[in-house]
Amino acid sequence: MTTKPVTPPPGTQRLPPLPDPPRKSDMQENIHFDRPATMNTLARHLDALRDGATTFVAGRGYLCRQRSDLPSCPYPDMIVAFNVPALQISEANGYVISEAGKPPDLVLEVASSHTAKRDYTCKREIYANLGVTEYWRFDHTGGQHYDAALTGDRLTDGGAYRPVEMFTEPDGVIWGYSEALGLSLCWVNRDLRFWDRAQQRYLPDPSELEAERNSERQSRANAETRANNAETRANANAANAANANARANTERQARANAEERIRLLEQELRRRQNP
Repeated sequence: MTTKPVTPPPGTQRLPPLPDPPRKSDMQENIHFDRPATMNTLARHLDALRDGATTFVAGRGYLCRQRSDLPSCPYPDMIVAFNVPALQISEANGYVISEAGKPPDLVLEVASSHTAKRDYTCKREIYANLGVTEYWRFDHTGGQHYDAALTGDRLTDGGAYRPVEMFTEPDGVIWGYSEALGLSLCWVNRDLRFWDRAQQRYLPDPSELEAERNSERQSRANAETRANNAETRANANAANAANANARANTERQARANAEERIRLLEQELRRRQNP
């Protein structure tokens, strides 16, 4: 379940955008967590890419209760919020809870050597105090930076985080179910994937999606080729049938002509025999 939206105060859309937060420079994180690809995969599934969408999926912008809290606020790797003015938040270049009308439904942090300890200690309390429904942490190393490869917390009615139950499969996949997303977050061979229970599959990443699209295009092309070939065969069969019918008609006419000549000859023969 997600938190209920609160109508943002009037006039907030005219406020200037927030400043960009400091850039993270951990190359290992960049190698094992393709942030734009991951967010696009999730945003596409949550229908957050269309015009007028009320689902916000983004990252690396400040998250604060109000603008006056800057610049001491965190800037998560990914924020997901439902039933919010998504375009307004994007134009603000950050997530201001007082302007969005509600806290985010989910925040994700990715482990780096510079921020790891803060992510699973004080940030956990910060996000709970901000009212973030779920807080997830992903560590591509399998737990060398964080306290675990993948962990999640869900906010209780009392305002404190309770750990999400995590599972480890025989093939090494670690996962936990996100009630906010309706998906399972999975640590798979050092990558973060989202498992869709309804479809019984991982959400396709951009390369997989392109492969699927290419496969669909090839399937359509093959179907069109088969249809064209079938039409060609049908036309050929129709032409052959028409030719056969024409030959049959010609043969019938030839027989009729021959029979008429024979009848006339017999008639002439009888006349001569009986003058």
